[in-house]
Amino acid sequence: MFLDATQSVFVNAAALRNKMTPAERALWAYLKLKPMGYKFRRQHAISKYIADFYCHSLKLIIEVDGGIHNTKEVADSDRARQEFLESEGINFLRFTNEEVLSNLDTVQSTIDKYLQQANLLEH
Repeated sequence: MFLDATQSVFVNAAALRNKMTPAERALWAYLKLKPMGYKFRRQHAISKYIADFYCHSLKLIIEVDGGIHNTKEVADSDRARQEFLESEGINFLRFTNEEVLSNLDTVQSTIDKYLQQANLLEH
């Protein structure tokens, strides 16, 4: 589901895949293993936005936010972006860079719990 993403968004997403942060790389090392059989894409274009990680079958975005996301302007933009994508039926899990880098096991456990619940709902 791309929600009419433009070519420039796809180009930007491809560039971001080559510039992942250490936290994004750490989480990608886990998500690329297809936990519970769910496939995730990294830096995935959706509408005019780019999701850090996206699972199409679950309509789930996982975001890893750095300190810049604490500024008012970026936080407001994140909120508007999330509200739009949620209106399209997409769910979110958000973690900070610090959470991923210092508590990766806890982040993975949170994701696993979400995937387990989704798996139960599918069956």
